[in-house]
Amino acid sequence: MAALRSVLRLRGFRRLWLVLAAASFGDWIGILATALFASAQFENTAAQGAAFGGTIAVRLLPALVLGPIAGVLADRFDRRYTMVIVDLLRFLIYGSIPLAPVFGASPAQTVAWATIATLVGEAITLIWIPAKEAAVPNLIPKSQIEISNQLTLITTYGITPILAALMLSALTAGLQQSGVSLPSWAQPVQIALYINAFSRLATALVVFFGIKEIGGKSEERRRAAEQSMTRQFLDGWKYLGSTPLVRGLVLGIFGAFAAGGVVIGAARTFAYSLGAGEAAFSLLFGFIFMGLALGIGLGPMIVKELSRRRWFGMSIVLASGSVMFLGFAFHLSMALVGALMVGAGAGMAFLAGTTLLYGEIEDAVRGRVFAVVQIGVRTVLLLAITVAGVLVGLGSSRRVQFGPIGFDVSSTRILLLVAGAIGIWVGIGAFRQMDDKRGVPVLADLIGSLRGRPLSPPEEFVRSGMFIVFEGGEGAGKSTQVTRLADALKAEGRDVVVTREPGATDIGARIRGLVLDRDKTEAPSPRAEALLYAADRAHHVATVVRPALTRGAVVISDRYVDSSLAYQGAGRTLPVQEVSWLSAWATGGLKPDLVVLLDVDPGVGLTRVDSRGVGTDRLESESRAFHERVRYAFLDLAASDPKRYLVLDASRPVDEIADAVVQRISGLLSPAEASVS
Repeated sequence: MAALRSVLRLRGFRRLWLVLAAASFGDWIGILATALFASAQFENTAAQGAAFGGTIAVRLLPALVLGPIAGVLADRFDRRYTMVIVDLLRFLIYGSIPLAPVFGASPAQTVAWATIATLVGEAITLIWIPAKEAAVPNLIPKSQIEISNQLTLITTYGITPILAALMLSALTAGLQQSGVSLPSWAQPVQIALYINAFSRLATALVVFFGIKEIGGKSEERRRAAEQSMTRQFLDGWKYLGSTPLVRGLVLGIFGAFAAGGVVIGAARTFAYSLGAGEAAFSLLFGFIFMGLALGIGLGPMIVKELSRRRWFGMSIVLASGSVMFLGFAFHLSMALVGALMVGAGAGMAFLAGTTLLYGEIEDAVRGRVFAVVQIGVRTVLLLAITVAGVLVGLGSSRRVQFGPIGFDVSSTRILLLVAGAIGIWVGIGAFRQMDDKRGVPVLADLIGSLRGRPLSPPEEFVRSGMFIVFEGGEGAGKSTQVTRLADALKAEGRDVVVTREPGATDIGARIRGLVLDRDKTEAPSPRAEALLYAADRAHHVATVVRPALTRGAVVISDRYVDSSLAYQGAGRTLPVQEVSWLSAWATGGLKPDLVVLLDVDPGVGLTRVDSRGVGTDRLESESRAFHERVRYAFLDLAASDPKRYLVLDASRPVDEIADAVVQRISGLLSPAEASVS
């Protein structure tokens, strides 16, 4: 919940999330209402079925033709204006559907217009989607992309479809029971279509007036826009083809959804092979989407700090292995478990894949890549469902005879086994291509992550001491508390090493001058600054921290990895995942046993710094907005791993803070060691 609150605290993203929720609700109620509206124009059952299915199928056609072009438009023009214009057009288009009979259109003409309007609306929606996807990383820090993805995906595929179905059902039932005679243009389905249209108007107004952060263009996008649309189109596909990680992520996401599509397409025949019927088919269908929601919602909570690259490959293997499991299932209960796991694997792969894509793709091509992802997922899912349905329709089973021995072989089960095996092969390939922890056993790493202790490829050393780190913004009082804790532990006869970053070694002192002195040196660029801090940290850990921990000392450090994540990641707005990887590599994966975060409002902390009368260093002199980003980054890091953090209000009296730290430390010491009181 703390991580969720932290991402909703960002005004721009909070408003965009509300826009997405309204848009998703409008989409789902529009899909249902348009199909029902079209089918209601006929009395013949066959015509009703054709109208219902046709209006849904037509929504998928634009993706096959206009998808790549839509990505170019999303990258070429201002994303905010693109979203606003598209939503205003959709307001007019969708609002015209229920009005067709009012202007004297016949049932056939009404259905024809509903189909055309839906086709046009879906076509321009393809421009809206990549524009929105490309805008998200510009609203939130990289460290919060995963939780923001969870929130938007659960809202889009879990909450709003249910709310849309319930509202449409409630409108219909309520008006029927009331006995009120309504005009033809105000029936329940028409009202739902009006809701869909006005949801577009509302989202256009919110984006235009309330989310100005997603407007404008980066320098890279301006340069790209100077090219022709054909050149941009070709460059987008070239980027996908020449970037192994991005290519692997996109193909992996497609593979995960293909696995789900195969199961959905074969589900009806498979249900009958289990001796069940329509009810079993509905259960299998529902369990896949239930698993999708569980994978997206609970996956990160389960795997915790497991490498997201590894998690992505594992999720594809899980989804595909579950498809194979379905091929062997001989009872409905086994099939439901398999369907649930297929959905969970696909959901986790989609979440991990899109999160990694957000962090890896350059802003200039982000719209085109996400257009391929979003449109490709739709297309792959549709093709998988269709092909699976055709293949299983060739024959539910065949009698195989080997002399006197004969047995039935189900084509449905063969399809599930083959599709699952291919998916596992794709998942293993993606895992090997993207593995960022080579040499670390996969199973042991997974088990360690489930326990909250993922493995890292560190230098091997015997660690018998304790590593404690103090973090916080400027003026939080870290140095004072480091001294107080060290004195308390030394009074108990402990071996204590007090250190700091940067500057604990001779090399570190020279690096400290490069990154902090304002008068003597040229200011390093943000990436150079991150590298300098990593260099100091690598030498510091190798020469001070590890040797002390090996001999059993208590190491107390003023700042460590979290400072880089907060200052260079959030403060300098560098990709947090890259900064995290750099620090993990520099330290060999060494993590502290406890991080004491002294939280202070930047206004209070900077006032304390000014009162020292010794001048400010390069970081202390940064803007208030910079220090606000740093503060919230620290709080978000603590919220993501509360067991390893002690968060204290730095405005409390010094003695109170010191007592709280000592009390927490005493709880970490083994009974064989002396306690601190």
